[in-house]
Amino acid sequence: MSAPAPALNAKRTALLVMDYQSGTLASMPDQADLDALLGRVEGAIADVRAHGGTIAYVRVAFTEAEWDAVPDTNKIFSAVAKRRAMHHEDPATAIHERLTPQDGDIVVRKVRIGAMSTTDLDQQLRERAITTLVITGISTSGVVLSTVIEAADRDYQVYVLSDGVADRNPEAHNVLLHQVFPLRAHVIDTSELRTLLQED
Repeated sequence: MSAPAPALNAKRTALLVMDYQSGTLASMPDQADLDALLGRVEGAIADVRAHGGTIAYVRVAFTEAEWDAVPDTNKIFSAVAKRRAMHHEDPATAIHERLTPQDGDIVVRKVRIGAMSTTDLDQQLRERAITTLVITGISTSGVVLSTVIEAADRDYQVYVLSDGVADRNPEAHNVLLHQVFPLRAHVIDTSELRTLLQED
């Protein structure tokens, strides 16, 4: 049995809301579960806000020049670039309306899978003295996996919200949550997040 996750100092914590975009959500196979998923993430955002924590939004979207800069060696994004998909002004790349950012939130736009490699997210978090990340995102095997690994390598304390992530591949989702992420992060759910948040 694993040790309980340590309490969170909300002032040094950021909740990452990653790739919760209209087009990304529309591609998920089980649309019936999306309303509940969005509700859980809404609740996590409200809980972190209420305790004085930071909310950081990450979205994937491209300019024309960024499409042109994607090499053929990039298996995922070369296909996106060739289709001219996910333009940064396309409404489908906007953050879902139920999770709309507020003034003071961090919002970054990326052009690769992970949240940090093509953004200044790490810099913005460091400027706010953030040391702990709570991760939600679509998908578990995409942005969540990449960001967990990079955040752990950058020495953040990492938490993954097990009921705030989803993937088109249930098998990959389960392996990551139960076998891969616990080596680098505390895996909790949204109700545990509420109990672990502290204001001081």
